[in-house]
Amino acid sequence: MGDKQYRIGIIGIGGISTMHAKAIGDLPNATVVAGVCRTEAKGRQFAEDFDCKWYADAEQMMDEQKPDIVAITTPSGAHLDPVKAAAKRGIHVICEKPLEINVARIDEMTRVADDAGITLGGIFPQRFNPAMLLVREAVAQGRFGNMATGLICVPWWRDDAYYSPDRWQGTLALDGGGALMNQAIHNVDALQWLMAADPSLASLSPDENPVDEVFAYTAKRGHAEDLIEVEDTASAVLKFKNGALAQILAATSMYPGTDRRICLGGSWGTAEVIEEQITLFHFQNEQEKDKQILEQFASQTQATGASDPLAISYEGHTHNIKAFLTSLDAGERPAIDSVQARKAVAIIEAVYTSAAEGKPVKVS
Repeated sequence: MGDKQYRIGIIGIGGISTMHAKAIGDLPNATVVAGVCRTEAKGRQFAEDFDCKWYADAEQMMDEQKPDIVAITTPSGAHLDPVKAAAKRGIHVICEKPLEINVARIDEMTRVADDAGITLGGIFPQRFNPAMLLVREAVAQGRFGNMATGLICVPWWRDDAYYSPDRWQGTLALDGGGALMNQAIHNVDALQWLMAADPSLASLSPDENPVDEVFAYTAKRGHAEDLIEVEDTASAVLKFKNGALAQILAATSMYPGTDRRICLGGSWGTAEVIEEQITLFHFQNEQEKDKQILEQFASQTQATGASDPLAISYEGHTHNIKAFLTSLDAGERPAIDSVQARKAVAIIEAVYTSAAEGKPVKVS
């Protein structure tokens, strides 16, 4: 880390903002200076909890506090406007997933940030999961041989209260989608990120999406039709640009909810990650460390979001934000910039289009 101390304002006070504040509090070179919330009681409680100031208006906060960075934790479909406001003031932005609810809005965010010369980064904590990093290393080393398939399964549950009329979850305008866009997007990003490391995709540019096309179905199976505007159940098949195939299962309709998993397999090996456990790590070219990896990652020590969205650890956010600050120190593009954060949304948007039109759809 460099010597610079970063002053960070958090825009949008809800469950995820607490994780951001805790993560920032664990970093020696960052401080939360303000939180923005239109609800005074929530705002003042946040300010008390994290020893910062409360503002009802994001632009007022940026004008008065002049933070180095704003972290955007508003509802998903309300990310674009704070980015525009920050860009006008030369303030860097790190934004929760999804970066926005469709690629058109993400592309606008990217243009605004680039024109202003600010850095815009995204949040995908699964990329900092030690189990995922070990699997990606094996992918990059070609240990899977001819990559054949991938699988992500997010068999979660959200009760009706989660989608109640006074909440933004489950709405097209602010959620942009359901089980895929809000919950499974973490594993959608992890899947494309892992597969992109395969040597057979080395000719792709880092900004190119490794998924070629998708075919999908979506449904509402666990909640009333008039309760949510989006899917609570989705199933999709992905074709990657190297010919590998993958499957997605995403749900908030599966009571009581259980652990999410991701599996990759090829002609020389297979690996499976369940939350933070590595349950399978088996290759033809067996290495001594493989057994040690299985032993090291054999247990689950952290709570999951299977039925409670706030039960997850904020440790991944800490690493994600730390990496963003490190990139600022070095004057470099962050590993999860807006172009990288766009990829999962592009895949999900193609899934929704395929489900609506009943045909395969290319990923933009």
